Amino acid sequence: MKSNVPSRHYRPITLRIASSLIDKAFYNPVMLKRPIPAFFLLFFVCLLGRLSFAQTSKAGSGTAINPQRAISLAESGSCNEALPLLKKAIRLATDKDLKKRIGLDGLHCAMTRNVPYDALDFLQVLTRDYPRDPEVLYQATHAFSDLSLRTSQDLAQEAPFSYQVHLLNAEALEIQGKWPEAATEYRRIIELNPFLPGIHARLGRALISKPQPSDSEVQEAKKNFEAELEIDPNNAAAEYVLGELAREANDLSAAIRHYSRATKIDTGFSEAYLGLGTSMVSAKRFAEAIAPLETYEKLAPDSPSGHFQLALAYAGVGRKEDANREAGLQRQTAEGLEQVKRRAADALLKQSDQQTQTPDPPK
Repeated sequence: MKSNVPSRHYRPITLRIASSLIDKAFYNPVMLKRPIPAFFLLFFVCLLGRLSFAQTSKAGSGTAINPQRAISLAESGSCNEALPLLKKAIRLATDKDLKKRIGLDGLHCAMTRNVPYDALDFLQVLTRDYPRDPEVLYQATHAFSDLSLRTSQDLAQEAPFSYQVHLLNAEALEIQGKWPEAATEYRRIIELNPFLPGIHARLGRALISKPQPSDSEVQEAKKNFEAELEIDPNNAAAEYVLGELAREANDLSAAIRHYSRATKIDTGFSEAYLGLGTSMVSAKRFAEAIAPLETYEKLAPDSPSGHFQLALAYAGVGRKEDANREAGLQRQTAEGLEQVKRRAADALLKQSDQQTQTPDPPK
């Protein structure tokens, strides 16, 4: 009876037998006196190995993938049959155009045949090998969006009363700018898990992100950011927002305290350095303001605000040349920023004109 086990599985066994036979042949006293039979034994073992390798190669050649057949099946609608072939073909393809076509066909089949997670194999290759291809990026955008939607639906079905469901809802509402509704979802999460890191800060953000928050909403937001720091003392963003709220309320000492903590928690938090330096300038603490503003300038050299505040700090300590230099840099960066905005506006206007322009009727 013919075995169903591929011949490649016999090769390690053959080599082990060969090793055993060689050991017996060359370490047996009788065989040592008969070198010629031992030679033929070694020859026989090597021959077995070659035959095993030949069988393996023959078996492997019979499973070769024809990428054109896989593509033809996919593009004719036979995705169930095409998908396994496409998965193998995309790993073997060397021609870039062929690999891209295989990947896009595989992605289409996986998403339309309701096996979305099979799309991950194709997305991995496509996004790695074609990171700037607009067609690949467009198809990948839809695929990732569909995968996200399906996963969120699975979450809602498997754990409808979990805080994660409320978190997804809140994030979706934030994207739509529905801040009061998002705040309601965050309050529900706090009811379920009051010590969950990040949620008090998110509630605070939702409360102050609406166009004109009331005084009561600002105070509620402040309490939530403070509650967040009790749960997570290393939340630099919460410290920064408390600094912003204090500065808007003209409580400069509190603003400086919160900004300073934010810069110590996150040494790369550029806006926290600007807030700290600006508050110190407002408090006439010019000498202390220079260090954070110089740090901000290194992190954000194209920011007009940083140069302006640093010019004020230098002027406050009598460093006129440095103040004049920073004032000049402030004008240059402001003009550069304005030019960028103007070019962007012109490009959008030109694009809008092209879209609304109607073609001439055929003659």
